Amino acid sequence: MSTIGLMGLLVAFAGCLISLVCLGVAHVFYKKRSFERSEMFAWGGRVAAVLTAVALTVCCAVLVWCFFTGDTSIQYVLDNRSTSTSDIAWLYKLAGLWAGRQGSLLFWAWLIAVFNAVLVFATRKDVRPLDNAALAISTLVLTAFVSVLLFSESNMPFIVTDSRYFGDDGTLSVMASARSMNALLEHWAMAIHPPTLFIGYAGLTIPFAYAVAALIVNDDSTLWVNRSTSYLMFSWLLLGIGIGLGAVWAYVVLGWGGYWGWDPVENASLLPWLVGVALIHSFTVYRQRGAFKRWSVFCACLTFCFVILGTFITRSGLVQSVHAFEGDPVSLVLFGALIICSLLAGIVGLLVRRRSFGAADKADDDIESMMSKEAAYYVNNLIMIVFAVLLAYMTISSALPTWLPFGGQSLSAGTYNAIARPLGIAYLAVLAICPLLGWRRTNKAAFWRSARVPALCALVLFIVLMIYFATYLLPSYQAMIDAGGSTAEGLLEQGNPIYYNGLAVVGLLVASLLFFNALFMAVRSLKRLKSASKLRHRLALFGGSVSHTAMAIILVGLIGSSMYVTEKVDYIPYDEESGTAEGTFTIQDFELQYTDEAIDELGNGNVRYSLTFDAYKNGEFVGTLNPAVQVVASTQQQKLEAAVIGFPLEDLFVVYRGVNDEGDFSMDVRVNPLISWVWVGFGLLMAGSVLALFAKRAERKPGADPVDASLESLVGEKPKKGKDSRKAPAEELVAEEVEEVEAFEGAPAASAEGAKEDGAAQ
Repeated sequence: MSTIGLMGLLVAFAGCLISLVCLGVAHVFYKKRSFERSEMFAWGGRVAAVLTAVALTVCCAVLVWCFFTGDTSIQYVLDNRSTSTSDIAWLYKLAGLWAGRQGSLLFWAWLIAVFNAVLVFATRKDVRPLDNAALAISTLVLTAFVSVLLFSESNMPFIVTDSRYFGDDGTLSVMASARSMNALLEHWAMAIHPPTLFIGYAGLTIPFAYAVAALIVNDDSTLWVNRSTSYLMFSWLLLGIGIGLGAVWAYVVLGWGGYWGWDPVENASLLPWLVGVALIHSFTVYRQRGAFKRWSVFCACLTFCFVILGTFITRSGLVQSVHAFEGDPVSLVLFGALIICSLLAGIVGLLVRRRSFGAADKADDDIESMMSKEAAYYVNNLIMIVFAVLLAYMTISSALPTWLPFGGQSLSAGTYNAIARPLGIAYLAVLAICPLLGWRRTNKAAFWRSARVPALCALVLFIVLMIYFATYLLPSYQAMIDAGGSTAEGLLEQGNPIYYNGLAVVGLLVASLLFFNALFMAVRSLKRLKSASKLRHRLALFGGSVSHTAMAIILVGLIGSSMYVTEKVDYIPYDEESGTAEGTFTIQDFELQYTDEAIDELGNGNVRYSLTFDAYKNGEFVGTLNPAVQVVASTQQQKLEAAVIGFPLEDLFVVYRGVNDEGDFSMDVRVNPLISWVWVGFGLLMAGSVLALFAKRAERKPGADPVDASLESLVGEKPKKGKDSRKAPAEELVAEEVEEVEAFEGAPAASAEGAKEDGAAQ
């Protein structure tokens, strides 16, 4: 099996080299206008790319086969096999493929190869030089991954298991029994979390490849944007799902009561997602107005750069993390070079092609007014990129020289929060106001007409949230401060109480505005749907509005669940002779009453120690809790199993950490306000992204006015002149038209006067 896997890697490496050579020669012949030869070599390069995908599929299949059959002749399989006997043990066996360093790299390389094959088949009927160049760039990235697998012993997944791990009869020795998958990874969310992240990472290679290809062939049309948008949306969606699943796992398995701790590897997954947001919005402007071309290329390169930076952080040993692998010099050099090259490709390419990649209309890249959609998009991109760069810098700060800011320091979660919270609220404020702005400048009367009803609704919601804030959140904060201890110190480190609570109030106001502006935009998009044939055109606007509504819900959930948590760590006295616990455990208006203790044998020597509590809220029974500690016999590792009772406005989170020397139960109990809003908002965000994924987006035609062109693509014809166009005031007509063209944000408040100058209204 090891030999088959190694042969597959060698074939894949050869396929990458052949594909690169053929596609390079095809480009040379195309430049010489020898089109038949160019097409022949391009065909060879595309076939080689598909064969590479087949070879890497064989490699992955070898490992999967070994995991499911128990074949431990490969060292990687021995080290990452699951010994679970649960009902979903098959999922953990499959997860062995990406559970370790070598397998995850192989899986990632296979995914890039699959995306390359999809690109080949998707463009087979209309192959352009742009497509061949993009395939070559993506294959070059794949070559780097396959090279790491082949030429670094610590990354080779097919090393034969050492004979000392087997007895004379061929069975595993006692020494081998301690080598298996980390018990913390044996959870459904963690089993699915890595592959969704890797799909997102691999898919973001394609927009980067098309961006660089557009620079190479000097094609500033929307072709590369249209070709790569589906890959971008799909990859960004899967990356978001992966981040969310990781948060779920951290919440219920790690036992610390939170879902995001600003760990370096957590940050690494967030970086490309953040810049991906800027890229999605830049693509919208690129398609509709022929502007933000340089933004789009730069964001595509930066997104890929952060993808590789995540790999670099995880595998280079640059920073310490509970999620990171051991350092490897080959990974350090190769992935470091890939980061530098991806950045240089975008920067140098844009310098060389600076004239080609300017706006179709120079005015579209200028900001005439800060109260305009152009200004909002610029601020949108700036906040996302500044935040991502700051986050990347802070993540690797411990490896930087001490003379640099934060150099040589491992920053606390409070430091990250101090930067992330105001930036995040500012970004969502821009997101809330953007749909109400017009291109170039905004007419005040039209703005107020579109904003007044959502604003009134937002005011009502804000009042409701402030009542909840004053009666629940603020007293919870004050109670934790009054209790003192490390938790109180941590809260005070994050800012003066006036600033801390004031920031929360501003965040609730922004969430209220964003929620109703996005909700009204979603309703408008459905009301203006006049036929089923226009449904796909509306999906982008509706999906974007749903996503923005979700962000408002998530913001409220984040404020409650990260800023106003009530925690109590204490012991419950236990009498072993009588088997009873003295007293009850109280926190806020909750009371836990001990009822039972259980010890369960899980097989393979693993033991689970669990407690049972009856939970009461204000004296009323609300459920039974079973927090537990699982001890893995082979490693003596402890795995905490938190017990949670969820309510619409809060979670009761209970962790059992074992016993002290006197036999008392060590308990860590939290009340997490509004955390369910985070999960609901996250699900809604993913649903909105799925809708936007299947949308047919409006595109500006060469030489056409941006409003007319987008309207024509939506309704099939340009606005009629003459008698029919006089049925509605020009201002209302333009407001309706501009609202129809926006693919992701919406723009109901465009200036009528500006539209007249553009020729968009009579």
